[in-house]
Amino acid sequence: MMPFYGAMQRRPDGTAMAGDTDQSLNALLIAVGQDRDRGAFARVFGHFAPRIKSYLMRRGCDGETAEEVVQEVMVTLWRRADQFDPSQANASTWVFTIARNKRIDFLRRDKRPELDPDDPALVPAPADSADRLVEAAQDSVRVRSAIKNLPDDQRHLLELAYFEDKSHSMIAEEQGLPLGTVKSRIRLAMVRLKKSLQDG
Repeated sequence: MMPFYGAMQRRPDGTAMAGDTDQSLNALLIAVGQDRDRGAFARVFGHFAPRIKSYLMRRGCDGETAEEVVQEVMVTLWRRADQFDPSQANASTWVFTIARNKRIDFLRRDKRPELDPDDPALVPAPADSADRLVEAAQDSVRVRSAIKNLPDDQRHLLELAYFEDKSHSMIAEEQGLPLGTVKSRIRLAMVRLKKSLQDG
């Protein structure tokens, strides 16, 4: 049995051989999932690790962060290889989907540091009066109604930005849209929303 992080097949001069085809990568992932084949995992690791690192660095990760995310991706791949279904996606698509999700998880963790329970800002506010609670509920209904009346493309992006707390660049990447398009649609949505609430 090969070591867990075995080397890729190499030419006599020591350089790595050309990348595996989708078909053979699929077969390697299946071997990892069904048989816990460490040799197959070593080849998958050797093929994907440098490619994922390059992908992450092109999207703004520094080298250390990229390495950390690559390790998380590979651990996830080892644990979940039995869930890989080549009839749904090829190996590259499946692995890079994991990488994209791990990058998003890392960005979220990085954006939300540990909270200090002694922070005065975290002390609960005094309870609102019954009148204020009724008013807040009415405002909430008006806002929801106004959002429903937005054009679908604007509403969807607005919900991702404000209800799912995603950055504009994250939304652009996930939706396959230019960043400028995402920003302008959200800006238009906010203008429409404000006008609708003022008119109502």
